[in-house]
Amino acid sequence: MSVGASVTRHKIGDMVGVGCMIDSCRNCVPCRSGEENYCEGPNSWLATYNGPMVPAKKSPDKSNHYGKDNTFGGYSTSLVVPEDFVLKIPSNLKPEVAAPILCAGVTTYSPLRHWGVKKGDKVGIIGFGGLGDIAAKLAITMGAQVVLFTSSEEKTTEAARLGAAVVLDEDLEEEETLRAHKASLDFMLSTIPEKTDLNPFIPLLKRNASLVVVGALEPLSSMNNMEIAGHRRSVGGSLIGSIAETQEVLDLCAEHNVGPAIQIIDMKDINDAYDKVENKEVRFRYVIDISSLKNSLAV
Repeated sequence: MSVGASVTRHKIGDMVGVGCMIDSCRNCVPCRSGEENYCEGPNSWLATYNGPMVPAKKSPDKSNHYGKDNTFGGYSTSLVVPEDFVLKIPSNLKPEVAAPILCAGVTTYSPLRHWGVKKGDKVGIIGFGGLGDIAAKLAITMGAQVVLFTSSEEKTTEAARLGAAVVLDEDLEEEETLRAHKASLDFMLSTIPEKTDLNPFIPLLKRNASLVVVGALEPLSSMNNMEIAGHRRSVGGSLIGSIAETQEVLDLCAEHNVGPAIQIIDMKDINDAYDKVENKEVRFRYVIDISSLKNSLAV
């Protein structure tokens, strides 16, 4: 690692990390408000991989104001990042644990924080995978009682270890299950990474409560607005998190010894890991040991 001549926030030897974005326009209202993840500049924020969120061909003047046609994330040979987009990794947080917090951690922490989840709240987490695992841990750390909704009966043991209640998706069709949780949740977070029917979950929200989607970035199934309007409920979305929120969640996890469940793999095992992700066999997040790359290249 090296630092530029004008850098004051970091020095050689510091443990630092780079999250989902490496720059923003700096000039729009969201950027000036510290919400760079909602940058409204001509190219929006500059993602760590796959370039700016709004590529040149879709920008108002058909140009890339960052001067980069693309970014390559972990496939890069080097990353050059402005110092204020570099995160400090607390000394008691292992790098392999910190890595997923920079993405999945802030993606789930941001809505929990924005919608004001607090001690004593009852929070529903829909989906218990890579996002759902850290979301449940963060909500519990914030003092909430957590109910996990999952299609996998095999995950009930892990949920119980966390101290969370579990509802299997198929049981939501049962009147008894629905009655037990109806209008009882202060907040719900959907972490399912694909289009899914949220209608069965809406009646579980209290009046004025919100269900927020972070897993699926695509058109959602239509929802019964009578269930929403009848109790002034809200359905919303959230996109990663700001730089400030990313630092907050890193510090929170370090303070409370919280982190995602991870499995460290060598570079040579990526294809096998991908197949296991597709088959829903991972518990709950793979982290690649980048030092193993030299061994892979030597083969």
